[in-house]
Amino acid sequence: MTVSRVLLLRHGRTEHNADGRWQGQLDTHLDDVGLAQAERVAEVLAAPVERRLAAGERVRLVSSDLSRARCTAALLERRTGLTAIEDARLREIHGGAWQNLTPAEVAAAGMAEELERWRGGEDVPVGGGERRSEAARRGAKAVAEHAAAQDGGLLVVVAHGGVLRGVTLCLLGLPPGEWELLGGLGNCHWVVLDPRVQTADRWRLVTYNAGPDGAAGL
Repeated sequence: MTVSRVLLLRHGRTEHNADGRWQGQLDTHLDDVGLAQAERVAEVLAAPVERRLAAGERVRLVSSDLSRARCTAALLERRTGLTAIEDARLREIHGGAWQNLTPAEVAAAGMAEELERWRGGEDVPVGGGERRSEAARRGAKAVAEHAAAQDGGLLVVVAHGGVLRGVTLCLLGLPPGEWELLGGLGNCHWVVLDPRVQTADRWRLVTYNAGPDGAAGL
């Protein structure tokens, strides 16, 4: 069993996003811009969700348990009547000592060499915390398990930019060294994957970094 489509949605903007600070697993909240983004994306995604529900399909909503993702998911809950399942495996990459710092502050704190290695695409522990590959594997395992829990329909996952990029790469069968093949996800932008079309256990990418002003890809 598996769903027919998986939509991976990044949360709305936070003050940390606006300031360029690493959030990692800090429990930050949406700012006013982020709330407006989340309202807009809920409005846009509610239509395809409701069409699937009206056709008798199942739709599962899953969210990271961190507030910025949970609030984004809550607005979709309100629009659709769905209830999100919280899954801590969908939390952002743990940023260790970098959390709450800007890149300039990371460098000033004596971690410039580690920062440059990370910027160069190396799979280093971020701030001494978690590697990109580690977060990608835990997130991909969670998404795959939720996708396998129902036959057909749609899975919507609300989480964080770093972990969702890693999940996408992992489910496409790409190694950590290929991280830079995909750009970052914008706030309240999404990825659509088709888990039914597989080559060597890799899913198919349908849409990447789509936003509320474009086609949903569902």
